[in-house]
Amino acid sequence: MWATRRSVIGCGLAALAALVPEVCRAQSPLRVMSFNIRYGTANDGVHAWPNRVEAVIGTIADHAPHLLGMQEALRFQLDELGTALGRYRLIGVGRDDGRTAGEHAAILADTARFTVLAEGTFWLSETPEVPGSMHWGNRITRITTWARLVDRATADTIRVYNAHWDHESQTSRERSAQLLVARIVGDGSRSDAVLVMGDFNADARNPAVRALLTDQRIHLADAHTLAAPATEWGGTFHGFRGDISGERIDAILLGPGWTVKGAGVDRRRWGPVWASDHFAVWAWLDRHR
Repeated sequence: MWATRRSVIGCGLAALAALVPEVCRAQSPLRVMSFNIRYGTANDGVHAWPNRVEAVIGTIADHAPHLLGMQEALRFQLDELGTALGRYRLIGVGRDDGRTAGEHAAILADTARFTVLAEGTFWLSETPEVPGSMHWGNRITRITTWARLVDRATADTIRVYNAHWDHESQTSRERSAQLLVARIVGDGSRSDAVLVMGDFNADARNPAVRALLTDQRIHLADAHTLAAPATEWGGTFHGFRGDISGERIDAILLGPGWTVKGAGVDRRRWGPVWASDHFAVWAWLDRHR
């Protein structure tokens, strides 16, 4: 069962953390992960969801992110992960109906670390408040989920956005970038810290991603590029083959005021299966002023 606003569950093993929630709240740096978990009804043979769910749970549990952005997650997958992980508050809705139908771009927030102030989802379309809407040449509904949180360890207010852009339409990706920038500029207080994560279906060379990284109103930077040269990272979509020759389309982007303490790509194979057709990306962050 997913945690509620009133739940206080720990940040390590559940039984231990329940005994020491104050220690967990004070933990730093902030651990962030973005993970496209591959939709659970796909006909993926040996990599079908029932065969790899434990690998997904293991990947998340091993990194113990305070904030996790997931893409392609269907509600039944989120329910299974919620039962296993427990400590997180689920933020987000299904893209088909604005409730539970279709893929979610869910945000999981550690309830021992964060208080949720506000949350929502907007559709990457001309009518962003209309569930299921799509324009701009994409044949699949695309969404971004957001949340405004208070970090109990630092008292910072953070706005986090989890995006899943279209895999075919470049026009859609570029218009999605424009909409996301407009939301970041228009949402909340200018004193809020900003984090953007997601599967952008494009790397930093693509004009849509470049638009995010060069817009002087929001000043986003790529966590992995800050940690090490881009040539060291390799691709993040591998189609259950483990190939790293493609683009790094999964990313964690930072607004001003963050220091990257570490970053990486989890490329482990779990026995005969990969956890997903994407590698999870992670970053450890400190907030400075």
